[in-house]
Amino acid sequence: MATVIDTLALDRRQLRHPEKAHRPDTEVLRKPDWLRVRAPGSAGYRETRDIVREGGLVTVCEEAACPNIGECWSVKHATFMIMGDTCTRACAFCNVRTGLPESLDLDEPRRVGEATARMGLKHVVVTSVDRDDLADGGAEHFARTIAEIRRQAPQTTIEILTPDFLRKPGAAEAVIDARPDVFNHNLETTPRLYLKIRPGARYYHSLRLLERVKERDPSQFTKSGLMVGLGETKEEVMQVMDDMRSAGVDFITIGQYLQPTRKHAAVERFVTPEEFKAYEAIARAKGFLMASCSPLTRSSHHAGEDFARLRAARDAQLAGA
Repeated sequence: MATVIDTLALDRRQLRHPEKAHRPDTEVLRKPDWLRVRAPGSAGYRETRDIVREGGLVTVCEEAACPNIGECWSVKHATFMIMGDTCTRACAFCNVRTGLPESLDLDEPRRVGEATARMGLKHVVVTSVDRDDLADGGAEHFARTIAEIRRQAPQTTIEILTPDFLRKPGAAEAVIDARPDVFNHNLETTPRLYLKIRPGARYYHSLRLLERVKERDPSQFTKSGLMVGLGETKEEVMQVMDDMRSAGVDFITIGQYLQPTRKHAAVERFVTPEEFKAYEAIARAKGFLMASCSPLTRSSHHAGEDFARLRAARDAQLAGA
């Protein structure tokens, strides 16, 4: 029976990540106590799950196997992932399915707006898979989703977490002009590790994308995040912080990389909570309006509360100018 179950599990991994199927298994380190979370199952969790299912929606919470899903869904905080559940990239860290995506669901923006209103969200986060197969990388779909949320939930503030729109002229500008409250694009790791961890992306292109947001609309908050535990050095992380600040990034998140399967990039080490506290202090000293650094920090974790603090920090900065 165990052999049958193991074979079925392997088949599922191969279907989800065909490009990784023939890679050798990597060692999976035992998680320390500070990374252990309770299994989801509260009434609030089930209600959020039902709304997502009824709307035929996809969430990054499930697709990326986020460890915070139980906590967030219990209070009706879900991060919608638009444009399907299949990504055209094959990043070494990511649990999202890889392959050729289906055509866009043109009714999806309306359903995301509807679900946002049903959940009564004060702040919503919308992300997506990479869609290199589309001429605009999905920029118009992002803009339509933002517009639908504004129409159906006008009091809700909107945070987007976008792909890099690499080699998609005009795409970033279309999304910026849709005027989300927060424009997030994660650098994910340090430049030295890009070829290994994020081979389809380019570090300086991603950095330039964040800079262009501020150039085109200085009122928009910009946000970016890093995973640690992949073999980066403290000095490299601090250099990325400096690069983000040079691009005008307001908010940095740093969290522990967790390996989805043995076929994914290995965890080199588990960064301690004390080291995360040090990163947060350094980030604030470098001038970020907000810094969230902890083992379980993810881009959209506590996003609503963080947005309120982010806005208050800018107001205080402007009042003191």
